[in-house]
Amino acid sequence: MAADSATPEKQLAHMVYFTLAEQTPENRQKLVDACKKYLTKHEGEVYFSVGTLVADLDRPVNARDWDVALNLVFKNRAAHDKYQVAPRHNEFIETSKALWKSVKVYDSYLE
Repeated sequence: MAADSATPEKQLAHMVYFTLAEQTPENRQKLVDACKKYLTKHEGEVYFSVGTLVADLDRPVNARDWDVALNLVFKNRAAHDKYQVAPRHNEFIETSKALWKSVKVYDSYLE
């Protein structure tokens, strides 16, 4: 998909929320470790973080239907698009997809 011509140079935030098929501490750690191994230091990546749900933050506004959050910021849409087809990203999907029940992705341009 081509980059939006009105916003090609804005940073793009790529937030991914994984719900595990088996919600165990071991599986959470396996997925966190896989994110660190395969999804860091891609060309154009300006920020990377991964973490798990904070169990005791349970207010009505807290989404609680996920286990592991991946947060990436890319320098622009082109860097994001290159990441999507990168061999390490595809290897992450292939080696980790058995761990998750669902994945939700939220992409946004940053101001």
